[in-house]
This record gives sequence, C-alpha cells and structure tokens, in this order.
Amino acid sequence: MRIEIKGRNVPVGDELRERIEKRFEKIAKQVSELAEMEIELSEEKNRSNPDSQIAEATLRLKGVTLRARNASDNMVRSINEVADELTRQVKRHRDKRRKRREAMKAEPGAPAPLPEV
Repeated sequence: MRIEIKGRNVPVGDELRERIEKRFEKIAKQVSELAEMEIELSEEKNRSNPDSQIAEATLRLKGVTLRARNASDNMVRSINEVADELTRQVKRHRDKRRKRREAMKAEPGAPAPLPEV
C-alpha cells in the first residue's frame, strides 16, 4: 500500500511520518499492494474550537473508496482515531466481499442475495 501524507498548516516531520506508517501497518497487511492511501493533516486557526487538530484519511481500493476524519486537541490522538475507524471499515468491506463470494459459490446460477439491513 502506498501512503501519501500531506500537511496543511502543519509541518509533517520524520517522527510524525514514522508514527503514521507504523499505525497504518495493520491496514496495509489487509489490503492490496495497489491500494493508495492519502492522509491529510491540518490545523484550524480558530481559538474558540478546542478540537483544532484534524486528520483525514482516504483509502482507495479496487472498486471502493473508504474515508475517515477526526478532530481533537492532539494530532496523535486524531491519527489514532482515524486509523481505528479505517480498520473497522476495511474489516467490514472484506467481510462483505467474503459473504458475496460464498453466496456465489453456493448457488452458481442465482444472483447474490441482498445484504440485510
């Protein structure tokens, strides 16, 4: 998986890059090597807003795009929350695909059943 890190109003140093890469290793193991992840870190300059550190992640997979966004008072906390959210989304996406494949194997001529809501 290729990770691109951007910073708006935030300097992205080597320490922050390493922390991000380490945090997203778990997701990288679960997705294709062709997947692209874009992480954007920003800081709002509004003093009345205590949650000014924002982390946004976009993960582009084959056929689907997953997004997560979090704002908090600490950039590391925002990154961790975004990583957790994307981990949940990737797991859910993989489970959906697995169920569809199993349904197609069970009934090769019938269309896949719609997921229950």
